[in-house]
Amino acid sequence: MMKNILLSFLLVMVGVCTLKAQDCMGFNMKAGSGFDMNSYDAKGKLITTMRYKIANVSNEAGAVVYTIDFESVNSKGKSEMKNTYKMRCKGNTLSMDAKSLISSEQMKSLESFQMKFTSDDIEYPAKLTVGEKLKDASLKGEGTSGPLAITTNMLIFNRKVESQEKLTIPAGTFDAYKVTSDMTMESQMGMKIKLDFQTVSYRAPNILWDLKTESYRKGKLVGTTELSKIY
Repeated sequence: MMKNILLSFLLVMVGVCTLKAQDCMGFNMKAGSGFDMNSYDAKGKLITTMRYKIANVSNEAGAVVYTIDFESVNSKGKSEMKNTYKMRCKGNTLSMDAKSLISSEQMKSLESFQMKFTSDDIEYPAKLTVGEKLKDASLKGEGTSGPLAITTNMLIFNRKVESQEKLTIPAGTFDAYKVTSDMTMESQMGMKIKLDFQTVSYRAPNILWDLKTESYRKGKLVGTTELSKIY
């Protein structure tokens, strides 16, 4: 169960970790708009379509708050995971509480453990510069159920803007920034499970989401996501 939860974290992270807020940079993001991303395995086979829809845009304490509905659908069209989370844009920085990466289904599977989470928010500047290092992010969870104890930890680190290059994907051709990072996810409920990933993502100015992300383990490609549709 815990390995599936960790892999689900990665799936959601790949799609949403690099969002940048349009309203922070003078653009208008409306409720009802959204985008789709396709996830492929190492051989290029479609595994999942991830759908993101802006459910609401509001203002709270001087910040623009985006409420986003997320759904993961497998290659047969069956819904596998849903979640709703919020992102806050203030000034030139967008932040997302890492706890929002946990879906209602995942929380239900852990409800008997009375989980408590602490996190360092995921932050993104309005503009990227080659050579720039981005802030680390983390999520830690602890819980107990009778004699059983469980811990979960996720750390995203070594985030760096490596270069700028032209990228062509199903959604179009973009002048994109290449960003690399490392991710460690581990859990312990009796036996300890640890997964290490390296990610390479591409993003462009004035685009709210990753254009493309490649995930690696021990130097081998394990999956790719690409922006396929904007609406």
